[in-house]
Formats: sequence, structure tokens, C-alpha cells
Amino acid sequence: MKQALQNLKILDFSTLLPGPFATMNLGDLGADILRITTTTRQDLLDVLPPLLPGENYSATSAQMNRNKRSLMLNLQEPRAIEIIKKLIMEYDIVVEQFRPGVMKKLGLDYETLSKINPRLIYCSITGYGHGNSMSRRAGHDINYLSLSGIPGYSGRNGEPPSLNGIQIADVAGGSFNAVIGILTAVIHRMNTGEGQFVDISMTDGMMAFHAIWGPACLLTGEAPEPEGTLLNGGTIYDYYETKDGKYISYGGLEPKFWNSFCKKLGREEWIPLGVNGAGPEIKEEIREIIRGKTFDEWMETMKDADACFEPVLSLREALESPLAKERNMVVRVSDGNGGSFRQIGSPYKLSATPPRFDHAGRPVSREETAAILKSFGYSGGEIKEMFRKGVLK
Repeated sequence: MKQALQNLKILDFSTLLPGPFATMNLGDLGADILRITTTTRQDLLDVLPPLLPGENYSATSAQMNRNKRSLMLNLQEPRAIEIIKKLIMEYDIVVEQFRPGVMKKLGLDYETLSKINPRLIYCSITGYGHGNSMSRRAGHDINYLSLSGIPGYSGRNGEPPSLNGIQIADVAGGSFNAVIGILTAVIHRMNTGEGQFVDISMTDGMMAFHAIWGPACLLTGEAPEPEGTLLNGGTIYDYYETKDGKYISYGGLEPKFWNSFCKKLGREEWIPLGVNGAGPEIKEEIREIIRGKTFDEWMETMKDADACFEPVLSLREALESPLAKERNMVVRVSDGNGGSFRQIGSPYKLSATPPRFDHAGRPVSREETAAILKSFGYSGGEIKEMFRKGVLK
């Protein structure tokens, strides 16, 4: 079946989460992803437990590297750099995730490679971006979030900022902005023939998420506080504990949802107050009411309510839910050896060019490396010599 991005060819130098997740999404949509790994730096995701049965390779990497092929090069060797320079004549999109300056030392920076191929689109994902006082500073998801100001008004008033179960800055600030930046550059190249450098900062990405309260802060100079806004616990919009220690969520802000919620709680006298008029006393009473029934009892009570009232699920419950199945968010993917296992599917539902799930990610192999290089004109003898001299592995 035709794929939306089937003409895109991407060299992926990234490790860990932001870059690999971005290229996985592009690969699901048809892009040809060639993962460049190095003998001098292991990708920690490859060995993150749990490992696949009988493999020294993680379930996480098997998903992150879905649909990709891999080539392991010793990037300290000049001949490996020459291989890259030959590859970019065809694989003319690069994704890398090193600190600024690392690719330049290798001779693989945008300025160098774009002279070889002016159509090159070069996406660099970093914590703080290029060309500023923090460019080379170390960081991870929690640091990018911290500098964005988001934890400053998240969580409960008087309590420390809470950790998140997922890497929000890595994925939302890094991966998805990289996808947007790359595809924008592809459209520009289609129109002009010109490539360009795409500078993605995960901290920038998180700063941009202040879509509601950022403009207000810039206008008034007042920073929002935890449990001080419409959506961070300052109103009825919140999580509530049930009698058996589970949780439900209430997110109804509009009058019709509030009306339905109040009726189900047996508190129709609250309806005229609206969500904004229901103060701390009413919120505490709602907590008491919700604690009066078990989780299952509330699900039965609210099953027909038009009230933005939903259960808080565990990850296992979410992945096994009817909605996940109906939306094809859990898919079976070939392991390349005649078997298959389940992975999380793609959020992109396209009627004419749906995502593909050809095969799970797999460890780099000498056979795959040799096949890739032969397709670029290297002889069997040359490939054997490069294996022997440590250029390849």
C-alpha cells in the first residue's frame, strides 16, 4: 500500500528517546529510516529491561526502532565518515541528538554535509538549542521541564513539584517538534530545492506549551500558582478518590457537563453556581461524595452521563481497554523470525496512506550492514576489510 512518506530517506544518529521516537513515527508513515549506531557509544534503551525472550535487546528498542534498518560504524574512523558522506547523497535527511559541537568534531555537521548535498535537511534535537549560553549544558527531561516554568504551577499547593510518568519534554518538546520541523523543511525543499538546518530545543518546546497561561503572565507579570487556575486544581476539574482507593477524573467545565454531574451526585442546587462558582467547600464535599462509592459503583452510576467523567486507568488497563482496541493502538508486529509480539500503534489514522508496521526493531547485524553497503556500491572485499579493521562491526 502506498505510504505518505515513502520517498523520504533518513539517517538517524539519535539514541535514547527523543530522536528515535521521532523517526519511528516517520517510519510508521513510510519513511526509509537507516539507524546509524556507533561502536563507541551504546544506546541505553537497547538494554533497558525487560529484554525480549532469548535476546539481549529490550522491548523498548524493539518498538523505537520499528521499521528501521541499522548500520554500525566506528565514527572515529575516517572511512566510516566517508561512508556517511556517500550515504547522504541519497539519505538526505539527518536526525541527530548529540550536544552541539559533537557532530562538528566528527566532520558530520550541517555546514560540512550541506556542501556535499545542498538539499540536505539536518535536524538537531538538543536540550537547550544551538548558539546560546546553555547550548552545551547537560540535561534530561526533568531539567527541560524545570526551566520551562511548567512545574512552577503544577501539582498541589504547598507540596513539591510532582514527577511525571512519561518524558513530556523529550516526546512533546523534542520528538513531535522534530517531526513537524522536518516535514516543514521537506515542503520547503519541494518548493525551492533547498535543504536547511532544523534546530529543535526541548526546552523551547515546553515553553511553547504555555498556550493558555503564558499570554496572561506576559500581559500582567503574574505567574500562575499550583491549584490556582481553571485547569490545575483551582476548580472542580480534578482527580477524585473512590471508596476502594481508586481514582476517577472530572473535567467538565461547560454548563451542560456540570449540570449532568450535579444531577448524578444528587446536588442539583449547585447547578446555578457553575464550575467557577463552586468553591473549596463544595469541592471538598464532592470528594466526600466520591469516596462514598466504589470505583465500579461510580462507573455504573455515570455510564450514561454526559459529564466528562472517566476512570483513571493503569497502563495495563489502558492498553487492554475497548477504546485502545477499537482505535488500533495495540498492534502485532513481526519479530523477523516468524513470530510476532504486541507494540503500541500509531496515533496517525490516515484513510489513504495508513501507517505500516513491517517489523520490530532488532539488533544490528553484520549481514544487514553488508547488504546496505553493497547497495551503495561497496564490494564484498571492501566490506570484509572494513570489518577486519574495525570501521564496521
